[in-house]
Amino acid sequence: MKFLTINSTILLLVILSLVACTKDSNTANNESDPKSENRQPLGTSAEDLLASNLYENLTIELTYSESFRPQQESLNNLRSFLETRLNKPGGIVFIENVIEPQTGAPYDSDEIRAIEDKNRTLYNIDNNIRLHIYFANGASANDEGDRVTLGTAYLNTSIVVYEKTIQDASSNNIQFNLIDLETTTLEHELGHILGLVNIQNDDIHNSTNTVHEDPNSNRHCVVENCLMYFQTSTTTIPKMETFFKKMANRKAVPSLDPLCISDLQAKGGK
Repeated sequence: MKFLTINSTILLLVILSLVACTKDSNTANNESDPKSENRQPLGTSAEDLLASNLYENLTIELTYSESFRPQQESLNNLRSFLETRLNKPGGIVFIENVIEPQTGAPYDSDEIRAIEDKNRTLYNIDNNIRLHIYFANGASANDEGDRVTLGTAYLNTSIVVYEKTIQDASSNNIQFNLIDLETTTLEHELGHILGLVNIQNDDIHNSTNTVHEDPNSNRHCVVENCLMYFQTSTTTIPKMETFFKKMANRKAVPSLDPLCISDLQAKGGK
């Protein structure tokens, strides 16, 4: 699978000045290219998503072709996850975008970006920040043997969920519940969008003796029971079976551990 900036506490005047500069910059970008704010590196919009000083509203565009819509319960779970962690007093809205089945699977990263460029309709505007999630009707080109990719966060507001892979895994293995797989993948990839773990090399635990980022799997949490543990999104089928068997004894969908939560809170999240 592919994959919080922490400002020091400073004088209120300087903070207000920085906020104003950011807004001016965003406006300028919108005027020259309304899509530019949504084509930035992964993790760079973490604070904009978590806090409410620039964007009070979040809209998520769900793009999929017929038969590849995620389960409604999975979307409900995603909404609950976001409402728990994000400060968005204006609300969180899901917009569904049904498209023609795409061709060319398995998809490499360039093809996924091309599909988004062709079909995405919503970009940041005013105080509304917007995400795009594409539920692919095919597998990732990175899959090999029993190693599969369930999802990828690849830009600051862009995610692909390999829905066909998830549906196939759920159909072929009784260990995998479709809703649990969808929910875990969606929440894990949103975690990366929110900067987890150490996406922008600004993890608050870097300055302490606490190990947060897994040294054996960059951008993932070292805590095995955490949502951001690497096996929740890209792994081999046998390892995924083992992971979900362990989780079945606790909670079907893993939660963020305290280390990840403290990182989100440092960026303006709950």
